[in-house]
Amino acid sequence: MNRQVKMQGIAHALEVIESDVLCLQEVQGQNLKRNMQYNEYPDQSQHEWFGEYLQLQNSYGKNSEYENGHHGNAVLSRFPLDPKHNVNITVNKLEQRGVLHCEVQPIGWERPVVVLCAHLNLFERDRLKQYEAIANYVRNEIAPDQPLILAGDFNDWKKLSCDKLASSLGMTEAFKHCHGKLSPTFPAKLPVLSLDRIYVRNLSIKDAWVHTGKPWSTLSDHLPISAELMLP
Repeated sequence: MNRQVKMQGIAHALEVIESDVLCLQEVQGQNLKRNMQYNEYPDQSQHEWFGEYLQLQNSYGKNSEYENGHHGNAVLSRFPLDPKHNVNITVNKLEQRGVLHCEVQPIGWERPVVVLCAHLNLFERDRLKQYEAIANYVRNEIAPDQPLILAGDFNDWKKLSCDKLASSLGMTEAFKHCHGKLSPTFPAKLPVLSLDRIYVRNLSIKDAWVHTGKPWSTLSDHLPISAELMLP
């Protein structure tokens, strides 16, 4: 709810942690109103701006379009990035949601890693439909032996159904694997809800952590999460 542009601070914080792959939600592909209101707001899309700043390849999936612009999910990668498809998982008119499908080719790896960047609805009844849509997409479009990451904002604050999706697809949640439980990420200043997830398949999880404290608590309403992954 702030009235400040935080992109420079976010970019600098992301630069420090040097992630190989970033999954971002609510990325502004265009916002003409903010372009006019704030001098420091970039003219180009946020995913392109972050890509240039961090020297990462980028891909964007538009989920929600409105009079002054649009927003969606983005994947940024230090490795060669192949955009595949933006999966529409919208189930009502109020929340336009999607899952961005990209493939990332780490250096020295024989096969690319499928990266699915997701943002799900606020209500459980809607998420149940979205879990089914995601599961069907993975079963139909992604080989069972392909390295796979499904990450993003699942809004699963009651922790009721998200693991059912993962178990049905043979996926492992990084925090549960490393720490035996999910870690709170929302709200950033005093996190109590565990909304964000990193699920993997055909990859080993070495560690998983939440980026806590400043500057993270002042840059977004969610704290970001990271995982260190490798081939089995």
